[in-house]
Amino acid sequence: MKKLFASILAVAAIGAVQAADLAAGAAKAKEVCAACHQADGNSTDPNNPRLAGQHRDYIAKALRDYKSGERNNAIMGGFAKALNKQDIENLSAYFASQKSALAAKY
Repeated sequence: MKKLFASILAVAAIGAVQAADLAAGAAKAKEVCAACHQADGNSTDPNNPRLAGQHRDYIAKALRDYKSGERNNAIMGGFAKALNKQDIENLSAYFASQKSALAAKY
């Protein structure tokens, strides 16, 4: 029983460490991403993708792949290398929470 309780606490602690902070994501987006993607992720430059409203897990994977070099882009690779795991979680959650300018209601 003690082992089960310890395991549950360990899993909860890991989840708490990786919980996304939208305010930190917004601050990092303004600091690092805004020049190309806009602070809210709605890039107006057709050469830079819109990140607003994109799936959180897609953005996180893309950033991890740029960081590792698995996805190759000199500009994004340089920015992603400076991000830690928490930055990636915060940014991906922040951009996923933003409303895409491309969304349309029918």
